[in-house]
Amino acid sequence: MNKKAFITWGGWPGHEPEQTSALFATLLTEKGFEVERVNTLAPLADVERMKSFDLIVPVWTMSTIEKEELKGLLGAVHSGVGIGGWHGGMGDAFRQATDYQWMVGGQWVAHPGNIIDYRVEIVKDDPITAGLNDFPMHSEQYYMHTDPGNEVLAVTRFDGAHAPWTAGTVMPVAWKRHYGKGRVFYSSLGHVAADFEVPEARELTLRGLLWAARG
Repeated sequence: MNKKAFITWGGWPGHEPEQTSALFATLLTEKGFEVERVNTLAPLADVERMKSFDLIVPVWTMSTIEKEELKGLLGAVHSGVGIGGWHGGMGDAFRQATDYQWMVGGQWVAHPGNIIDYRVEIVKDDPITAGLNDFPMHSEQYYMHTDPGNEVLAVTRFDGAHAPWTAGTVMPVAWKRHYGKGRVFYSSLGHVAADFEVPEARELTLRGLLWAARG
């Protein structure tokens, strides 16, 4: 039986949630998933239905989530459904929902200099990162508040050019963790769909989603 993925997209349009969610819907389908992709959070409130999926991919920068929707999402992941996502679509969603941020393992707070050149360094030998080398990005370099319990896979270094007090800061870019029985993957890459034209950024994210999926 094929694994099932539920992708929900919306929120701030500047992160191209429709385009990026469509890209990974295609990539997951190519990996044998049955993918349902919707432009609403309402189905999350049905926790029993959410438990029927192997993977949930939220693509919602900012926006708000209703109490029952959040309860359903957290309940599904805690029970063993995987969750994975990227950039603001998962790491800057539902700013008032601290329980959501606890599950994700981090929250965006700044991107000094906006669109800049920076490097991503692979720091852990893991199936998600196997064969991937350090690589350059020209995009937003996310500064995040992160959970020290995360298993960090990749980092970036801030040079302080745009915020001098951050010089030398080593910031997690991608990590994995657990929330209850559920696997959680996050990558801060992917400001817009074109960022995933960088092969390493696309592959890192896809592998993370595949790892997060239940089973």
